[in-house]
Amino acid sequence: MFRNACGRGLVTRRVGAVDCGTNSIRLLVADVGDDGLLTDVERRTEVVRLGQGIDRTGVIAPEAMERTLAMSREYAARCRELGAGAVRFVATSASRDARNADEFVTGVVAAFGDLDVAPEVVAGDVEARLSFTGATGDLRRLGVPGPYLVVDLGGGSTELVRGTDDVEVGRSVDVGCVRMTERHLAGDPPTDDEVVAARADVAAALDAAEELVDLSGLGAVVGLAGSITTVTAHALGLGRYDRDAIHLAEVPLDAHRAACRELLAMSRTERAALPYMHPGRVDVIGAGALVWHEVLGRVAVRSDGVRVVTSEHDILDGIALSVAR
Repeated sequence: MFRNACGRGLVTRRVGAVDCGTNSIRLLVADVGDDGLLTDVERRTEVVRLGQGIDRTGVIAPEAMERTLAMSREYAARCRELGAGAVRFVATSASRDARNADEFVTGVVAAFGDLDVAPEVVAGDVEARLSFTGATGDLRRLGVPGPYLVVDLGGGSTELVRGTDDVEVGRSVDVGCVRMTERHLAGDPPTDDEVVAARADVAAALDAAEELVDLSGLGAVVGLAGSITTVTAHALGLGRYDRDAIHLAEVPLDAHRAACRELLAMSRTERAALPYMHPGRVDVIGAGALVWHEVLGRVAVRSDGVRVVTSEHDILDGIALSVAR
């Protein structure tokens, strides 16, 4: 769908973007102008836990498959209702790892039907570029200097991408909030031994990431996705999940790390009582906080005085912009 905005000759296109990760599936329907600016029409996040047990079994569990395909059908209906002229569906870590990924792809194609959407199980470097594009546009417009390190912390993997005007280098590592919870953090709250094991796993992954991604000389670290936005809400002491307050919030690095330690140490009952906590994140936020804590610890050593900014614009925005182009 194309339209002129406000009689000024600016052409906009209404597009749909779906990001299906290990923990959640998200929808963005947006109007994208030919100036590259994006205006939300609808943005949704639903926790479906597609990656449930996948690190252990190597397959998408039947109940996880059905939850995700049911939400795919709902998202397809919204895209039709809102008049999205084109839709792109990007699937990430869980769908890369699963032996029965073909069954998932077939289900998504059926869900979107006449919209002619074929889900793309993207490689880590593609995922990284989409995240970087979506996350950094606002920072450049606000004059926040680079180089940027964009950290997209998902359920199964974490992407670390460095760049200024464009991606310079990125690396995807298999440490995410769902994967680390299932591997290590069974306790409620996690035991000291569990935390030590999880930190060692994350440290090995970050060692591998640093073989490619230089963490020195950064101007800003840009944190994306539900674990980091929830840590930010905790650091800000919000009375509810407030997307506008979280987007582009700049919180000192030490305050981020303190919030991470507090969330990791809480029981699930204590986390569930937090007013900004999504119910689907209660059991995995400790692991997400641990990964974010370790990333920031590395950055603090390599880049003195770096700014830490949280963005609600991420891979979804990058997907929408790619559709419009």
